[in-house]
Amino acid sequence: MEQESNQESKQKSGRKKSTASLVSEIVKPVVDSLGYMLWDVEYVKEGAQNVLRITIDSENGIGIEDCEKVHRAIDPVLDDADPIEGMYTLEVSSPGVERALTKEEHYDFCLGVKVAVKLFVPVNGMKTICGILNDNLPNSLVIVDGEDAYEIEKKAIAKINTVFEWN
Repeated sequence: MEQESNQESKQKSGRKKSTASLVSEIVKPVVDSLGYMLWDVEYVKEGAQNVLRITIDSENGIGIEDCEKVHRAIDPVLDDADPIEGMYTLEVSSPGVERALTKEEHYDFCLGVKVAVKLFVPVNGMKTICGILNDNLPNSLVIVDGEDAYEIEKKAIAKINTVFEWN
């Protein structure tokens, strides 16, 4: 009976949810309650091993102690929910200083931060635009580079990362 309930919880609009989406729903309340932001969840095969990678962040940054704290808190929750068949390795990490922005909340979190935007096709002859992420509009981002401002459609973005300036 409980297994049927797990299978039903994997369904959304008639489609099976990805493992990462399901895990995200399970661990997000725990991560939030600890005062962290759930940045990303990946479930990948690396060599012969399956890896569940939980990426967390906070306005104060993330250290090894934060990762350990979240790991200890979500491990029993994942064991109880049992959303993944078979063996896997659980990793909890920070997104790093030059992080990929892949979600709307990432754009909002990184407003005012320098980013590098790689485009599918050039805009004004440029395939990469670097500048400050100034605004997150419904369908586009505004990047400001000095006196120049670029409104870039989100669907035109191949990849966007924060840029850490080493001083």
